[in-house]
Order: sequence, then structure tokens, then C-alpha cells
Amino acid sequence: MLRIIIILSLLLVILISAVKSATFFDLLREYTNKNEQVKTTYYPKWKNYDFIIIGAGSGGSVLANRLSENKNWKILLLEAGYPENLFHQIPLITNINQLTDYNWNYPMEPQQNTCFGMINRQCAWPRGKALGGTSILNNMILTRGHKLDFDHWKSLGNDGWSYEDVLPYYIKSEKFDIPSIINSSYHGKDGYLCVEHVPFHTVLSTTFLEAGKKLGYDIIDYNGEQRIGFSYIQVNMDKGARCSAAKAYLKVKRPNLDIVTGARVTKVLIDENRRAYGVQYFKDNKQKLIFSTKEVLLSAGTIDSAKLLMLSGIGPKEHLQELGINVIQDSKVGYNMYEHIGFLGLVFLINQPVSVVVQNMLKPSVILDYVFKRSNIISIPGGAEALAFIRTKYASSEKPDIELLFTSASLHSDNGKGFRVGQRVTDEIYNTVYKPIENKDAWSIWPIIQSPKSVGRLTLRSKDPFVPPKIDPNFFSHPDDVEILLEGIKHAINISKTEPFLAYNSQLHNIKIPGCESYEFASDYYWRCAIKYLPSMMNHEIGTVKMGPKTDPYAVVDSRLRVYGVKNLRVVDASIMPTIPIGHANAVIFMIGEKAADMIKQDWQIQPPQKKTNSFN
Repeated sequence: MLRIIIILSLLLVILISAVKSATFFDLLREYTNKNEQVKTTYYPKWKNYDFIIIGAGSGGSVLANRLSENKNWKILLLEAGYPENLFHQIPLITNINQLTDYNWNYPMEPQQNTCFGMINRQCAWPRGKALGGTSILNNMILTRGHKLDFDHWKSLGNDGWSYEDVLPYYIKSEKFDIPSIINSSYHGKDGYLCVEHVPFHTVLSTTFLEAGKKLGYDIIDYNGEQRIGFSYIQVNMDKGARCSAAKAYLKVKRPNLDIVTGARVTKVLIDENRRAYGVQYFKDNKQKLIFSTKEVLLSAGTIDSAKLLMLSGIGPKEHLQELGINVIQDSKVGYNMYEHIGFLGLVFLINQPVSVVVQNMLKPSVILDYVFKRSNIISIPGGAEALAFIRTKYASSEKPDIELLFTSASLHSDNGKGFRVGQRVTDEIYNTVYKPIENKDAWSIWPIIQSPKSVGRLTLRSKDPFVPPKIDPNFFSHPDDVEILLEGIKHAINISKTEPFLAYNSQLHNIKIPGCESYEFASDYYWRCAIKYLPSMMNHEIGTVKMGPKTDPYAVVDSRLRVYGVKNLRVVDASIMPTIPIGHANAVIFMIGEKAADMIKQDWQIQPPQKKTNSFN
């Protein structure tokens, strides 16, 4: 219902502002005509391509752009979804877009240790099905991980993946436009990917930063030298609208780049010499074959890249044999799956109308203001405005072990019509805890564990490629993860008690979560229970096609992302990460795409163009 209201309201605005708003028509024109947005073709023009890229998410979009810079190469990008639309560009309604057909909507296995407050004990697992992949559905938060994350990757035997090695690719990707961060050797201005602050901040987000200072933290550029501290979020936005991977990298019009949407790849073709030479895909319910003369590049994401490898005969021998799949390479595909997980149950009620509340968002004046200026409450991505990286008493290095994600909203802020549906929160939980505070102003902090110890696995249910895989993240199978989140909750509550928030009479919402009633509210025992009822998935899953040296029994690809045991096949997405970096995953995937493109050019003796970039320390 909320989605209908927003769509009708925006359509009304279009009519009202038909001759008034150049800004709005720029936005409308850019996203309603897919041929203007991204040049696509209905079927491939050629039978053979030099490179076939599977998946147009953050990794695949970068590859398509960078490899097609070589005019002598023919590049084919195959994507199961379709171009994004106008409504994907509106940051605040991210959660509503996740309820559409642009989400693969893969089911998670019912969890034994958590997701108790979700329908069937299954947390949501949104994944983008479109040009741009999940970058059309996420909250656009850009974080790069910690220096130690990448130095650890190198220490595991992955040459070329230290922080010093990867930083130039972060810089190369960026079109950085945050005036308050000037002359930084950590940022670039010549890339394709727009990086900005959200153009509008509620007073609550500023209060969050002030609270951090009261507690002794610095206000930082968390993508610069420091990682511990508080900050407004850096986002992939272009003047208040989403800057997806497709918008950033696929709007180039090159005759040697073909982009085919609605094409679902079901198998990588591998010959008797264990060489990848093409793919099988379905479009319009018809099976097609297309061939590559150099490489097949898998960029279908942590879930679908692993799934496609196994369907193609690359995976755990016993598992594939059980399903009747011919084994080409016995490999630990699907293992090593990690995800940042947090807690979404902290709500702080306030006494002033300064938060994101749906009834305020739908006021005609607010909609008109966004249409004309693209800078108001509607430009806040899903309510997220700021974050902090901190170290708890459990931190074992200088890396933060908790992220505190600040939102000027809560589970109840859209009256249960969007966010809680997307999160699969049960009626019992919502009606008991959140319905009583509908239309009331509030803010939230989501504590998010940064280096989880619980590890999951992805397997096939069937050799039928149209059957979703079995996804079992095995959340909280390691007890330390709950204890670290508990410390994050305590830090969040301390923030709420600082002078800046007391000015709004911030009060912790204290209706107990059903299932946790036997515990004293706000006791350690209560929070341990609550964490298991209302976890927050961050959709940063990584690792199912692990990068590592041959000596690593769980490695599937080498440090140049080539699949062990099969020639001319690489994987370029989040699935190759050997460990999970701190923060959010999307920027890391853009970096992987940029670095992989240069490695491919080098391997095929095409030297990448040498661009002058800022130096770094």
C-alpha cells in the first residue's frame, strides 16, 4: 500500500511540475528510457566474443566498461534482470524496491540459532536482479575496509592484494565530491563512481556525531587514514539520486560492447581440455549458446557465481555426484561464506518531530521539494545517515570489531508497510513491540559485528538451474558473535545517554520482545535473547569462491582470480574474498572489478592506460 501511495504521489508531482522542473525531467529522462540509460541489445550480435561476462552487478559492470576500452575486443555482458527504473533512484524507498521483482528473493534456510522473530525463522536475503545488481537495492554506503584486512589477504598467500596494492584501484574508481574532505591522497576525482555525502542530514545525525565527540571519538573520513571514529556516511549518489554500478559504468556506448538483459545463464561450457569456451543461457524460455575466444568471467555474486560453478561441474565432488552432476574439478565451492550481521531492535523515542516518519515523507511539500532540489528527507537512503567504527573490549587488533549504523528512523517509521515486510518480521513481534509507537519520532542504532566467527555454506538443492540454492549462513553458531554484539548494544545505549541526545529526551523503547519476556529488560540476558530474535542482515555475504594459493585446501581461485583446474575462467565479485573486510562490501567489489580488469589486460598483453592518480601514504 505504501508503495502505491508513493508512486501515485510522484505521478501527481510529475503532472504538477510538467513545465517547471528541469532537475526533475533530467532525472525522469535519465531513468525511464532504458536505451538512454544503458545501451542494450535484444540478442548478441556475434556468435563469438573475446570475453563473456556473466552478471551486471558491481564487478561485472566494471569489467564491461574497462575491457571494452580495448576497441579490438568484443565484450558480451549477460544479465538475468533488466534496467533499473525511476523509483530505484529515490534513496528513501530502498526497502520498498526490495519487495519487487528486481530482487532474486532467495530463501535462507531456517536458522537454528537466530532469526526467531522472522517468518519461518528465515531472515531476508535481498539480492539485486537488474543491470547494476544489488547496487540498485542497497543503501549505497561506501566503505573500503581496513588496511589490515588487505594486508591479511596478502599474508594468506594472495600476492598483489595488500592495502598498498588495492588502494590505487579505490582511487581510480572514484568521482569523489565531498567538499569537507579536501586534498586527500586517499580519494580520486576522475573515476566513474560518484561518491558524496547524503545532501540532507537530519539534526539527529548531527547529534549522533556530537555524541561521539562527547565520548572522546574523532569525526573522521573512514575511507582515509583513520578507521576508528564517527562520520556521516559516504554514499554512491549523484546529487541526491542513486549512482548504481550500471549508472556509473554501463552508460558508455561502444560498438564492441553488447549488453543483453533477461538472459539467465545456466552453465559454463567447458571442453575436454578443461577450458571454458562459452556459456549456456535462457532468454524468452529458449536455450541459447554463446562462445568466447579468450575468457568467461563470472560476476554473478556470492550466491550465483558459486551456484553456476557447481552446475558446471566445479565444486565439492561428493555433493555434485549426489546430484548427478559430472565433476570436472573437485573444489570447495560454497564454503567460507561470511556475512556481517547486527541487531535491529534498538529504538530510542524522542520528543521532537525531527526523524524520518512516513506521514511526514508523503506530504506534497516534501515530495515537491525533492523533485525540484533532490535534497531533503527523501534523499536519505533507507533512513541511514551516519556511522561509527569502534573497538569493544573483545577487539584483538587495531581494527574495529563493531560498526554502529545510525538511522533517523526505526522498524515502525513506515507503519510496518515496507521495512518490516522486507525484513520478514512476524506479526507477533511487530504488533507487540512496534505498533504501539507508530507515527512517533524515534531513531535507531544498529550494532553490526565486523569480523564474525560464524561461517556458513551454500549448496545446490538440485541440478535444475532454476531451483534456488540452499543458503545456510549458520548465524551465531559461534557464541563470540553474540557477545561482541552485546558490547555493541551497550555502546549504543551509552551514546543515547549523552548530553546531545538528552536534549531530545531520548528514551530507550522498553516493550519486551515476545520470547524474551522472562528476562529483565536491558539485562545482558535480555539482549542476548533479543539479538537472536531480531538480527539485521547487511547483505555483505562473501567468500563462497575463495581466493588463495594452491596450498589452501579451500581456495577455488588464485590471486589473479583464475579458477583452479579450468582454463580461461575467472570469478570477479564478492565471492572471491578470503575474509570479510570491515564495513560494507560494495566498494570492495568495485575495487575488485577495477583490479581484475587490469590483470586481464596484463594477462592478454594489453597494458592498462597509465593515468596519473593522487599519491598515498
